[in-house]
Amino acid sequence: MENKQHTPEIAYTEPEDYFPKALRKQHKLGEYADLPHLEKIKAVMLGHAVGDALGVPVEFCRRSVLDEFPVAEMAGYGAHPVPAGSWSDDTSMSLATLDGLANETLNYITIMGNISNWYHTGEYTPTGVTFDVGGTCRAAILKCDKMVRWAREGGFYDPNRFFDPLVNSGMRDKYSNGNGSLMRIHPFVLYAHVTNMPLEEWMLMIQRGSALTHSHFRSMAGCLIYAFVLMHLLADPTKSAARNGLARAECHLRRYPDFSHYSRIFSDHFADLPRDAIKSSGYVVDTLEAALWCLLTTDSYRDCVLKAVNLGEDTDTVAAVAGGLAGALYGHDAIPKEWLDTLQRRDYIEKMCKRAAIKWKSHTERSV
Repeated sequence: MENKQHTPEIAYTEPEDYFPKALRKQHKLGEYADLPHLEKIKAVMLGHAVGDALGVPVEFCRRSVLDEFPVAEMAGYGAHPVPAGSWSDDTSMSLATLDGLANETLNYITIMGNISNWYHTGEYTPTGVTFDVGGTCRAAILKCDKMVRWAREGGFYDPNRFFDPLVNSGMRDKYSNGNGSLMRIHPFVLYAHVTNMPLEEWMLMIQRGSALTHSHFRSMAGCLIYAFVLMHLLADPTKSAARNGLARAECHLRRYPDFSHYSRIFSDHFADLPRDAIKSSGYVVDTLEAALWCLLTTDSYRDCVLKAVNLGEDTDTVAAVAGGLAGALYGHDAIPKEWLDTLQRRDYIEKMCKRAAIKWKSHTERSV
């Protein structure tokens, strides 16, 4: 028998896996690379997660109750049997999305698969247990699971087509306009910002990202409005930038279906509305209005998220959406240290942010 010498195949690996630590550090490779966007990514992701965790113990609480016993610090074991600093489905699905975007180029099936793993196995949760799953998200996940099984058994799908069934797994009826896509859309916006994605491309991506669970135009419009505001805050962290983002959203979306449901947000006097005029339910329009109102009527991260939580009702999501925006506006260092120290699995979130920053930087460099 002929003795053939085996020649090992050499596959490309990321710098942090291939080069020795000293060499990586010397040449600023992998984890030692200059990552100018890392602080922004952390500010938004942690700002969102902290707001979420502040709201979890008092979810569904009436405003009148919180007026008497307002939230001021992290707590646990209230509405859900989880310790202080635990986040909910808002942050779990956001991390599932960020993980997908940090592992490869944009692939909606990978992201939806991660969300499915969260639902079925407790991945991306603070305690290993999935809780507080919205009905629309659950229906979309189960529908997607069936489509994946069909595809594996010989069906056909194209993961990059908008009308692919997996991309449009979300519910489309007008009664499926909860805030379940708004609460997890910010990683897509971060990806678009860091990779300098053209306007038309990221607008389409936001619609597709929403459609994974929420395919109705009203939900997609809410995600788009939020994306315009966050994109402007990431480029220029000022309140005037937030208002400019709203103005640009109005310019680009005025003919978008169901856009009229958000008309109050674009009023010159929106920030002057009294607290009693702001609803904080799980309806996507209410959640976006409440989050933006809290952002525009406060002057610090702490005040913004506490104002959001103490509106009552869907406390975790309103505070999470407001917290992501406030993180972009005020920066990572503005998030109170005691809240960050209490946040469950903070290191896990920060490591995922860093992995995303490294991946997106290399993606940007390859496309130049």
